[in-house]
Amino acid sequence: MDIWLINHYAVPPKYYPLARQTCFARYLMAMGHTVTIFAASTVHNSNMNLITDGAPWRDEVVDGVHYVYIRCMDYQGNGLKRIYNICEFAWKLPGVCRKFPRPDAIVATSMPPTSCAMGIHLARKYGCRGVAEIADLWPESIVAYGIAGPRNPAVLALRRLEKWIYEKADDVVFTCEGGYDYIVEQGWEGRIPRAKIHYINNGVDLAVFDENRARYTVQDPDLEDPSVFKVVYTGSIRKVNHLGLLLDAAKEVTDPRVKFLIWGDGDQRAALEQRVREEEISNVVFKGKVEKKYIPSIVSRADINLIHGGDQGKELFRFGISPNKMFDCFAAGRPILMDLPAKYNPVEQFQAGICLSSVSEIPAAIRQIQVLSPQAYESLCGNARKAAARFDFRVLTQELMEILEKRG
Repeated sequence: MDIWLINHYAVPPKYYPLARQTCFARYLMAMGHTVTIFAASTVHNSNMNLITDGAPWRDEVVDGVHYVYIRCMDYQGNGLKRIYNICEFAWKLPGVCRKFPRPDAIVATSMPPTSCAMGIHLARKYGCRGVAEIADLWPESIVAYGIAGPRNPAVLALRRLEKWIYEKADDVVFTCEGGYDYIVEQGWEGRIPRAKIHYINNGVDLAVFDENRARYTVQDPDLEDPSVFKVVYTGSIRKVNHLGLLLDAAKEVTDPRVKFLIWGDGDQRAALEQRVREEEISNVVFKGKVEKKYIPSIVSRADINLIHGGDQGKELFRFGISPNKMFDCFAAGRPILMDLPAKYNPVEQFQAGICLSSVSEIPAAIRQIQVLSPQAYESLCGNARKAAARFDFRVLTQELMEILEKRG
């Protein structure tokens, strides 16, 4: 099959660490299929644009994967320029797609819903299979994060577009397991049958993870100190991550052996480091940003890997969760401590750690893991690797292929 993967943000992982489409492409190609990824030329959360010469589009092959970049306006933050950028990619997409032979299948991703809708429109135009991949619930996320109310005209317009996508796509793939719960909650089950809704969460390429763990080792005194009980966080340090709450929890941990080791960067890092100094929070260390290839070395040497969030947007978790870092934590084979109370939670399903209802419960949960017997601790570790095997991209790609080959 000739398969197009349309995702606004799916530039090569060396530019932006969103590897889902790239992993799908590699394994689809290994099955003998031809794959092209269409993405915007702008790299999210950066000043980088992959087209600087005024060309309307360009393509390149990176590590064997064929990418097509469509030139879009630079933007920073979430203002009007980003909205224009989102719309620009969708309306330019058909003109660029005309340059390529007709595909047999299109998988179009939302967020944003505009490019997803355009991908489904193109599938209908070309008479090929069209699969909508829902990686973020829009406009539900806008409402959950308090950006706009449920009766806001923009929200209502996006809701109509969302419903159109679900109705017109041949199949719909949600990264959250409760996708059909959402359909029912919206009252759309009469128009959107359960049979066309599927669940493929995010995942981890275990072969790449294990290779990087062996090849790219972080030299760090805390990771290498056997006397330190290491609680590791990796990820962005932005307002949405609410790491200030984590500092509050760290202050309540009295065991001097416990250290919170934080890898990552973001616009909140300097302020949080200042708070650590001023409040003399001795058990929190900010380690800075590292390349993605070093993450396996870090999380595999943790005693606990922490998946942390805040209260904002937690209403969305009733449909399930799909944070990318969760799958790296599974692959690490270490217990997970998660303070994101959620339905359809893989950490709970695989008994790979402890799930909390509040960040304030972190100190007690750390102690709970510290006093486990060696056998109980190793059981959590083994369960994490079992989860990683379930969400290995080799497995997930086979599930996607079964949907693409579905008939009727």
